[in-house]
Amino acid sequence: MSRIVILTGAGISAESGLGTFRDKDGLWTKYDLNEVATPEGFARNPDLVHEFYNARRANCRTAQPNAAHEALAQLQSDHTGRVTIITQNVDDLHERGGATDVIHMHGELFRALCAACDHRWVAPPEMSPDHLCPSCKATATRPDIVWFGEMPYHMDDIYEHLTEADLFVAIGTSGNVYPAAGFAAEASAAGVETLELNLEPSAVAGTFDAARFGPATDVVPMWVTEVLERTGQV
Repeated sequence: MSRIVILTGAGISAESGLGTFRDKDGLWTKYDLNEVATPEGFARNPDLVHEFYNARRANCRTAQPNAAHEALAQLQSDHTGRVTIITQNVDDLHERGGATDVIHMHGELFRALCAACDHRWVAPPEMSPDHLCPSCKATATRPDIVWFGEMPYHMDDIYEHLTEADLFVAIGTSGNVYPAAGFAAEASAAGVETLELNLEPSAVAGTFDAARFGPATDVVPMWVTEVLERTGQV
């Protein structure tokens, strides 16, 4: 098991206080996703979209990495093989937890993007439609987030990692958002062992070879310890 590829979803950050789409009283419930998480919504009302992502950045800054983030960072540093972390999350908790080279397939909350020239830069705490692109000076600043209807980032690299893995693990994912929901099937088709770690079975639970269920802060550190013990790293 020298090459491990891990996909993480909102469930790994939920215990850090960052809600999932389905949390009853979370930030997402206060906004219409069609208005704040689509290119069409941004075109209609960029002020509303920036308001939403300014709130998300403020929320994320107060959150701290939890034991699951830290366990994956430990796995990266201590495992003798390659550990690749792919995340659907736009927060930076993996990095703050010690992980490196994280592949953010849905973009990053603390990055900005120019819709006119594709220039990217570090987002300020507060963004607005009046902000100029540092490169082309257009007033086309948007969050560097993959919205519904847009193509996720780094897909060629991701599929290469999936097919070359010895083990694919999905952590805290709903199995409702494609293409990530199809990664387990993709890995299985390439002969890769698959494992789901989740609070409850995902919508694609049947595509995994094995599963463990419980809070991420419990099941992820336990699994990491087992992997490192099995490979003689602890």
